[in-house]
Amino acid sequence: MFKEIPVKYFKGTHRCRDPTETIKKVEEKLSVAGVTRIAEITHLDRIGIPVYSAIRPGAAEGAVSIYAGKGATKPQAKASAMMEAFERYSAEQQESDDEKIVCGSFKEMEGCISPSSLILPASLNVDEKEIDWVKAVNAKNDTECMVPANAVYHPYQSTANGNSLFKSSTNGLASGNVLEEAVFHGITEVVERDAWSIFEALRQPKSEVNCEDTDNPLINDVLSKFRKAGVDVKLVDLTADVEITTMAAVSDDTVLKDPALLTLGVGTHLDPEVAALRALTEVAQSRATQIHGTREDTTRAVFMRKAGYQRMKRINKHWFGEFQDSVNIADIKSKAKSSFKDDIETSLKLLDKCGFDKVLYTDLTRPEIEIPVVRVVIPGMEVYSVDTERIGKRLRQ
Repeated sequence: MFKEIPVKYFKGTHRCRDPTETIKKVEEKLSVAGVTRIAEITHLDRIGIPVYSAIRPGAAEGAVSIYAGKGATKPQAKASAMMEAFERYSAEQQESDDEKIVCGSFKEMEGCISPSSLILPASLNVDEKEIDWVKAVNAKNDTECMVPANAVYHPYQSTANGNSLFKSSTNGLASGNVLEEAVFHGITEVVERDAWSIFEALRQPKSEVNCEDTDNPLINDVLSKFRKAGVDVKLVDLTADVEITTMAAVSDDTVLKDPALLTLGVGTHLDPEVAALRALTEVAQSRATQIHGTREDTTRAVFMRKAGYQRMKRINKHWFGEFQDSVNIADIKSKAKSSFKDDIETSLKLLDKCGFDKVLYTDLTRPEIEIPVVRVVIPGMEVYSVDTERIGKRLRQ
């Protein structure tokens, strides 16, 4: 079961260790994971919000090899880039994983979840198909069950007899200083993608978040940097039925009017101020990544520039239009606790209220680096924001 790991660092993110300590503990392991360089790319953009990149040339085929990290401070951003590199390395299938994978059909397997609960593409019928399975742990009661390997590894390579179910992604992949920290942040990412999916697909009215009265110095500093650079940014409360705060930050560069810089960041946390900072710093990361132009998944920028600035704003008017209602960030209640075990338990209760009774995680920690990495899977949560072919019942309703 989870240990009582106290949260000791609260400056814009919740961690059990100061980011400078994290950097010292993990930097010597970067070469083992194939990372050849950590570079600060803050200076590429005029805003000045810290962004770092990690370069890993030997990434598996089908994966990106340059990862970005963001934060309200330089140590946060640098640690973020490093930890993302370890996440990606740990999620790739290795020879040692072969003995963990069991192949069989859903009808044959015992103690497994239904593949359909992961929201499959509409045309796929998998009851009798051979599928690769790996063990996962139910965070609610510490029991084991089997989940499709396709939902755990990225990039996913099926065995000789196994069938792919969907395009693999990094949704729910998370690292941490300790296992409990990784599991909590994996949960928040799955919830984030779910809330984002619901808004992106249904486009129902949401409230803009007002930060004018906040006394959080990091939020004030980040917003000030956007204003000084002439970049309009607004926060939107995307929180869906699961009451774990999800916010989006949407930015419009009114100086350059570059359609590729109509950027979006999303953040989720039990503490709304942490969710806001994650969203805001992710916008800065998205801008720097586009300007850097070296990440392999920037093909969307090419399309956006061909479409043009005004047309892209019209296409995405649910983001760039006016929001009728507003809410003060101070009025959004924080549900964060003082330990990661308590944060996990709070999240499980909020998920259970909405019918999500299984929160599963697979430990992907690699013995050669010993940095906790997990993949969290929550059956039934929407994934439209990462794969538009997969539409669950909450979107269909």
